[in-house]
Amino acid sequence: MSRLTRAWRAMEREQRLAAIASASLLVTMFFPWYGLQSLNRKTGAIYSHNISAFGDVSFVEAAIFLVAAGVSALLIARAEGREFHMPGGDGTVVTVAGAWAALLIFYRVFSRPSGDGYPVGIEWGFFLAFVAAGTLAFIGWRMRASEPPEAPLSRARAERRRPAAEPLAQPVPPGPPRHRRSPPVPAREPSPLGDGAPEQLSFEDPPTRPE
Repeated sequence: MSRLTRAWRAMEREQRLAAIASASLLVTMFFPWYGLQSLNRKTGAIYSHNISAFGDVSFVEAAIFLVAAGVSALLIARAEGREFHMPGGDGTVVTVAGAWAALLIFYRVFSRPSGDGYPVGIEWGFFLAFVAAGTLAFIGWRMRASEPPEAPLSRARAERRRPAAEPLAQPVPPGPPRHRRSPPVPAREPSPLGDGAPEQLSFEDPPTRPE
């Protein structure tokens, strides 16, 4: 109970109203929904009795129960500070949930439980459930109008996974130009004719010097 109390205190005004509407929808399922009649063949007397939504459970009642429980769980999780992505935001989810529950209840008017040949009436708990579902959809629409737009899931994940920006490396200033050394030139042998005479190349054997 302390967990629900802390969650209630942490909720905003619209979230509290949505929690009340979802809890009311869940409670109305225990109220009389249908009025049935039965005939006592011995005495011929007709007996009337009422059943709740759980007296004749179908996919409609199961879906309404899941809607009320799911919205309550969503609001409690948000009040506890849990972060997760909902398509369109919490307001859109609550609006769709309330509208879906109201549509299912309205459908149940034309698809009532089997009365074994006797008419099946609609009781006051059925109408209260329809009002609670419509109220939940309206509060969800107000939540959607007041909450800021939510970032896409892919962008939010990319921002969480993005590492911290590293400092840019400072460019190294260029140093003084380096002169490229040319390869050493081999020294030429002095020509026997002198420095001024051009050197002649011959393919014959070099002449022998006198000793």
